[in-house]
Amino acid sequence: MLPPVIAGVDGSAESLAAAEWAAREAARRDRPLRLVHAWNWGPRQNEGEHPTATQRFLARRVLRDAEQRVRRVRPGVKVEDEQVEGPATAALLKAAEGADLLVLGSRGLSGFTGFLVGSVALGVVARAAGPVVLVRADEEAADEHLPGPDGRASEETGYRDVVLGIDLNDPCDEVIEFAFEAARMRGARLKAVHAWQQPSAIGLGPGDLGLVAEAERPGEWLGFLGAVLHVWRDKYPEVEVVETVTEGRPQSVLVRAASGASLLVVGRRTTEHPTVPRTGPVAHAAIHHVGCPVAVVPHA
Repeated sequence: MLPPVIAGVDGSAESLAAAEWAAREAARRDRPLRLVHAWNWGPRQNEGEHPTATQRFLARRVLRDAEQRVRRVRPGVKVEDEQVEGPATAALLKAAEGADLLVLGSRGLSGFTGFLVGSVALGVVARAAGPVVLVRADEEAADEHLPGPDGRASEETGYRDVVLGIDLNDPCDEVIEFAFEAARMRGARLKAVHAWQQPSAIGLGPGDLGLVAEAERPGEWLGFLGAVLHVWRDKYPEVEVVETVTEGRPQSVLVRAASGASLLVVGRRTTEHPTVPRTGPVAHAAIHHVGCPVAVVPHA
C-alpha cells in the first residue's frame, strides 16, 4: 500500500485548512489521505477505564467534519481516518511513521491552537523522522496560484513559486529533492535562495570565501549555488529554476523571499540525541513568520 499523506485534525480552523491542503497534496502525489485525531482525556480514575460515549462522539465529529471538508475540495481522493490516544506529540509522531508527509495547522505569529499548541507543534517538527508541513488557518486553494488578468487565482493560472532555503555551507539532498519534487508536481517555478553574511576575519584561512574582494562575494556565492543545483537541474529539466543569493540573516531573507510563494521548503538538521528536540533558528523563524505553508525536511 502506498504511504499516505497524514493530516492532524482537532476541529480548529487551522487543522481544517491543513486537511484541505493535505487533500490537494495527496491528489498531486497520487496517495491516500489519512485524517488523524489525537486525543488525551487526562488521568483516569481506574487504569482500565475507557473513554465515555460522549468523548468518542466528539472525536468522531471532529473527523467527520474534516472528511466532509476534504471531500468538497478533492472528492476523488481516497480518505481514511484514525483516532489515536496519548500525549499529542507522541501520538502524532507514531501515527506519521511510514507516512509520505505529515500536515498540521498553525497560526504562525499567533501561536498554535487546539492540541497543536506551541510545545506540541514544535515538538512534532523537532522530532519527526519525515517532512512536516505547517499550514495557516486562512490558507485557501487560490493562495497557491498566480492571479489572472481579472485578479483571481485558480488552477488554470498556474502555481506561485516554490521557495527553497538552501545553506551552501551544508547543502542537503533530502531538502533539495523535496523542493524540486514540489515544484515539479505543481508545474511551478523553483526559487532557490541562499543568504550570506560578511565573514569575520577571525578564523579565515587561505582559500576561504572571506578573502574574496567584497564586490565579488555575491558572484562567488551564486557560482557555488549553481554548482550545487546543476545535478538537480539535469534530473528535473522541466522545472524552471531561479537562483538568488542575498546578503543578510537567513531568517530575515527567507521570510521576505517567501512572500507570495505557494510553499517554502527549509531543512532541519537531526541530532544524534533524539530525546533533545531541535528545530533550528531558520525553521523556527519560518514557522512563526512566514504566511505560506512551510515544509520542514529533516536531514542528517
